[in-house]
Parts: sequence; structure tokens; C-alpha cells
Amino acid sequence: MQFATAGGSAAWDPDGKGLYYTRYPRPGERPEEDQHFFQQVYHHVLGTAEDVYAIGRDFPKIAEIQLERSPGGHWILATVANGDGGQYALQLCDEHGHWTELAGFAEGIKQAVFGGDGALYLRRAAGESRGEVWRLDLSSNPLDGRDKQLIVPEKEDSAIEAIAATDTFLLVNDTVGGPSRLRRFDGTGKEGTQVALPENSAVTDMTSDGESRVLVSVSSYLEPLRQFLATVANPDLQPTPFDSRSGVSFADIAQKRAFVESKDGTKVPLSVLAPKGTAWNGSAPLILYGYGGYGLSSEPHFDPFLRAWFDRGGAFVVANVRGGGEYGEPWHRAGMLEKKQNTLDDFAACAEYLVREKYTDPAHLGVWGISNGGITAGGILTQHPDLMRAAVLQVGVLDVVRSENEPNGAFNVTEYGTVKDPAQYRAIRAYSPYQNVREGTGYPAVLLLAGENDHRVASWHAKKMTARLQAATTSDHPILLRTSATAGHGMGTSFDERLQLEADVFSFFADQLGAGER
Repeated sequence: MQFATAGGSAAWDPDGKGLYYTRYPRPGERPEEDQHFFQQVYHHVLGTAEDVYAIGRDFPKIAEIQLERSPGGHWILATVANGDGGQYALQLCDEHGHWTELAGFAEGIKQAVFGGDGALYLRRAAGESRGEVWRLDLSSNPLDGRDKQLIVPEKEDSAIEAIAATDTFLLVNDTVGGPSRLRRFDGTGKEGTQVALPENSAVTDMTSDGESRVLVSVSSYLEPLRQFLATVANPDLQPTPFDSRSGVSFADIAQKRAFVESKDGTKVPLSVLAPKGTAWNGSAPLILYGYGGYGLSSEPHFDPFLRAWFDRGGAFVVANVRGGGEYGEPWHRAGMLEKKQNTLDDFAACAEYLVREKYTDPAHLGVWGISNGGITAGGILTQHPDLMRAAVLQVGVLDVVRSENEPNGAFNVTEYGTVKDPAQYRAIRAYSPYQNVREGTGYPAVLLLAGENDHRVASWHAKKMTARLQAATTSDHPILLRTSATAGHGMGTSFDERLQLEADVFSFFADQLGAGER
């Protein structure tokens, strides 16, 4: 049995004489079937034998707790996730070990960061909000989570994806359909100038030293990850010597942004990458990638393995479908629970657009989905098998009806729903790729990949889907299963294993879509 989602966390006391940490129930504290749930926080004092319970007994069964110590050491923040659906609660502990609830799950808090000025900054996206930032003064006595001020309001053209704070300024990372916009404020929300970023790039991380500097990581499709420094003295990002290096160059690759009208009229952004001078005559070998889940944005990022694909005249397209966070929580909510079909409709609309606009045709189009993207790519495979020539479903969620019964499944209920709810079951049953494979259908070529040590999506998803497709298809296109006894969901995969996997994926696409040496 594999239980990996909730993980664990720890933070030192203000005086360094002990620490708070998370743990699961011990034998006898809860029934055996609950031993991998009901995470709680305990306190350990160095040199003592007995640890003391702190908080967590009233948290949800699928609570996932992250602990963080404030820069000055006066506070411990517990961010409690209600599974993986994007709901968070906040608990704050003072120097005397007293815990205060600052926000419940219904309040829409997505992130909390300490500022060096005795404040806690809260990124909030409640309901259909695209995000706003609130400031909570930690010096108020008694501390009250309701006593906070709105300092950065919502904007209509973007969503606030992340924040970082120092003792004098605040950085706000907006996502605008996938790419980022970076804004800088003082601690009260007074806006300065917009911070310049490379074209079609994304801020992937912002790490504050708690005083006067923030390290900003920026990725793009055409350049490796770059590291910049934001300081009190300079409003612009300053280069650092910590940029990533790559043995390949994408100087010959062109990028283009486009917007596609989905089934319900929603405009869906996508990014097209291809060698400069590509003749868009309707026959270019093209891979369409999509994710669309958990409020996670498909951001611009540099993938050196695409070099081999580009060298064979291939194009690569990323679709920013609903379910992700490209336009904030409304975009996420529009592709989760009973609305998950919107994700599949968006992806299908992108495929149809690429054919209609002569980027490619069904004989040269491949789709690729990883993890939750298995629903996205697997859904278009079963609902529109004539739209593509090949599909890669990598460690994908494919039997959504039964996914909540696997060890990790309970944590996904807040994102996908549960079969115990009739309305949610009907929605899941209607789009779940495995349940919608049809006998007597000529399916395209499919490569399914699974790791036997996958702690997030069990390998039986790919195995069942392979058998079902092989039994149902009437075409002579191959339905292939690739498993690995040493790999898991992808995190921590060895470089050698990654090379073999990427070689198999791009070799499959090249063979099926007719890509050759330029």
C-alpha cells in the first residue's frame, strides 16, 4: 500500500529548544484503516521523552499540514489543506505555545507569507474572485484573524498566483492565462511600477530572506530557468550568477500565443512552439499538451528534451485549459467536480483549432497528458478518437470512478468529487476515460506509461486502460504499455530513467506522426 500525499512538516520553536512537527495516528489511537489520515501537530522539547499534542484533532481526515517559522522566530504558522482541492485553513502559534485560528476553509485563503514588518500577508481567492491580498497586523492584542486590511484588490485581466514579502516591499505575481506579470508594492499596498519580465515567461518561485531581498525564479519556453534578485534599493530585477545552463539552444524556435473558442464560448489560450520558418500547410507533426486541474497553471518552462522533437520538424503546443489556475480560482472551479467536462471540451476545441487553422491535421496530431492530464488527454481520446493519430497517457488518472478507492484517492475527492454523491458520480462516469472506451471504435495509437512505485496514481490505471483499448479498438494502430519497476510518479526519477522515458515518448510520436530529420 502506498500513502504519500500528506507528507510531513516541522518548524523550530522561537528559542530553538524544541520543535513542532506533524505526525499520523499511532496504533491504538485510531482504527487501522485511519493510520494514514488525520494528520496532527505535536510539540517536542529537546531532551524530553514525551511529546505534547498541539492542534489537529478537529481537522479533516484528509488534512495536509505545512509548518513555517516567522523570520524573527516569534510565530509558527500552520497551513492546513483540506485534501488537494485548493481549500486552506490557517492556525498561528505565538511564543507561549498558544494557537489561534486565523482563517477557516471557507474563507478562500490560498497563501500566507510573513513580512519583516510584523505583518502576515494573505492571498485570498474566495468564490469567483481572481485574487486579492490582505495584510494582518500581528502586533494586535488579542490577535484576531478578522482584523485585516485589503491592500491589493482583484484585477479583471489576471489572477494573483503568488506573493512574497520583505520588511519594506511586497511582490505580487499575476498569472495572465499562463505567463506572468510581476507587480511591486510597499507594505501598505501602494503600487509602484510593474516589474519587467522576459516575453512569455512565468515567475515560478519567489523566496524572501525575510528582510530586504527576494530571489525570483523566472522560466520561459525558449530559455533555461533564470534567477533574479529583487531588493529594497532597486525596483528592477537584478541578474544573479545562479541561472541554469543548458546544452541546447532554442534560438531557432518561434513562439506564438493564440486564443481558441471552446464549446461554451470561453476563450482558451494556447502557446505554439515550432522551428522558425515552419510551413503551416496542415501537415506539421504536432504534439498538443494539456493538464487542467488542481488550480495549477501550465506555465512557460524550458524543456531541453523538446530539442529532439524540433530537430525533426515537430511543433509543440501547450493548451491552458480550464481546471488550472491560469485565470485564478474561477478558471479552476470551471474545470473541477461536476464541471470537469469543460476541461475536455477546451482541449478538444484547441485540437480542432489547430486543424482548422492549418497548423496540422488529424493524421499528424498527437496529444499528451501527464497525471491529472491523463483525464484531459484520455478524455479527448475516448470522446474524439478521430481528432488525432497518437496519444501518450503518462502516469495518468484514467479510471476516475474507482480512483478514490486507491490509497491516495481520498485526497482527490475535493477536486474530482466522490461516487457517493449521485450528481458527482454521474459527472465522473460521463468523462472518465476508462469507462468511455467503446467497442468497435478505431482508436489512434496510444502509449501508456506507469511506474510501479507511483504513490499518487497507481499503475493499475494504465494497465486497465491498455487492456480495455486493446480489446475494443478496430484499428491496426498499436496500443502500448510501458511500465517501470524503479520509477514512480516522476518526482525523484533518476536521470538515466528520465532519458529512457523521454526517448520512448518522442520516438513513439515521431513514428506515429511522421516526424523526420530536418
